[in-house]
Amino acid sequence: PHRRQETEHSRAATKHLPPVTMPSASKLVCAAAAAAAALTMGPAAVDAAGCNGHSTPGPPNLIPVDENPEYKLLKTTTNGKLYSVGTGDDALQVAHVWGSAYDMGYAQGELLTKEMQEFIPDVYSYLVEQVLGKAANNTLLAWAIKEGVDVALDLSYERTKDFIKPYVIDEMKGIAAATGVEVEMVRRLNWIPELTRGSCSMFGAWGNATATRDGELLQLRALDWDTDGPFKNYPVLVVYHGEEDPSFGNTFASLGFAGFTGTITGMSKNPLAVSEIGVSFPDNTFGPETYLAKGYPFSYLIRDILQYDNTVTDADNRITEAQKTCDLILGVGDGNSNTFHGYQYSPGVANIFNDTDLMPLEDWHPRIEDVVYWGMDWDCPNDNTMLSHQLNAFHGNITAENTIRDILPYVGTGNLHIAIYDHSNMFMHVATARSDGEGGELNAYQRQFLRLNMTQIFDEPRPSIDEVDTL
Repeated sequence: PHRRQETEHSRAATKHLPPVTMPSASKLVCAAAAAAAALTMGPAAVDAAGCNGHSTPGPPNLIPVDENPEYKLLKTTTNGKLYSVGTGDDALQVAHVWGSAYDMGYAQGELLTKEMQEFIPDVYSYLVEQVLGKAANNTLLAWAIKEGVDVALDLSYERTKDFIKPYVIDEMKGIAAATGVEVEMVRRLNWIPELTRGSCSMFGAWGNATATRDGELLQLRALDWDTDGPFKNYPVLVVYHGEEDPSFGNTFASLGFAGFTGTITGMSKNPLAVSEIGVSFPDNTFGPETYLAKGYPFSYLIRDILQYDNTVTDADNRITEAQKTCDLILGVGDGNSNTFHGYQYSPGVANIFNDTDLMPLEDWHPRIEDVVYWGMDWDCPNDNTMLSHQLNAFHGNITAENTIRDILPYVGTGNLHIAIYDHSNMFMHVATARSDGEGGELNAYQRQFLRLNMTQIFDEPRPSIDEVDTL
């Protein structure tokens, strides 16, 4: 709450700033800072503002899960295959890629050329449009944002590039070579998460909470972000096959958007799975947050958990030892040990939680046996109350099916995409928001879910010479 007050005071003070003349270098720094601040107050902040409001529980989602979705092969290349999974407006594109990081990027660019050529410039234009809207009646801030979006994204990269692995840029170079999109634009797309916040929800449930499924781990990742812009039009599950090169790490799947190479949602063959919430409403236990912080960009830290880590303990070490750049809540589930850990994550904090020490401890965020959860944010009484209500109501019988039918739509969480990880069965239940031109409800939590057999997906064979399309 004290941060919200400070933000409002800062905005009010900014409205009365007189015109100033600054040296060029100072202009760039100020432009970057203003753009970074405006991006952080972007579309996600609108949803987060509901944390202290009052919501009416939503109706159940009665659409049957597609438990055996149709797989239709759309295209093959030397190092890639593209499938459409499911039918009609709820189908999802699944891209399989093999080879070096550059090869994998190039294969994605070949398979999704049209999507990337449209999405990357569209999302950038939309981003500028949205943050300029934050600068209404503020000439100085409008100038800074217009000049500073490129600078902010580039400066964020400069502040974090020493913490990433070589594959990051190699994969982007492959995408750029295959699509003709400038590599700088691909890179800027992939640094947007560093300067924005999504209001999301998660849980990990096991033991007595999932007794009817023998206590096996069930994990939720619900992404609540922007459904007005182009993000909803370009969902893709990219499956990175690392079995050919032991140095690559694990085979894993990352649910995101065409051209986005970081990870915000995904599962590895091990299996490990990840959940993430951007924190817009922290309390003082997070410590100070700094725009354009120096450190490990979080979407690649999350990806590296899937790509390189084998246990939740490995993930604990990666998260606690990392130089962190922003305020988040993370979750990692380990199917082999039937364990889920939650993490309070900020530049100065890395706290690991289980069900017995979960924070914040409030009447609106009670501890629940064998469950770790957060609804939409950290200091978020309304959504945490609603989520805890449903988790308690179904305690002992929490399943993927009643999460889809009764928990997600009741809370109203997961507007852009949702993944429910069934670790013991290696299933990933996925739903995405309605794309432009499609029918049905807008929000992912109101739409049909696909049950993906991840064992089958991870075992997909590389294309043979006879299968490769002539492009």
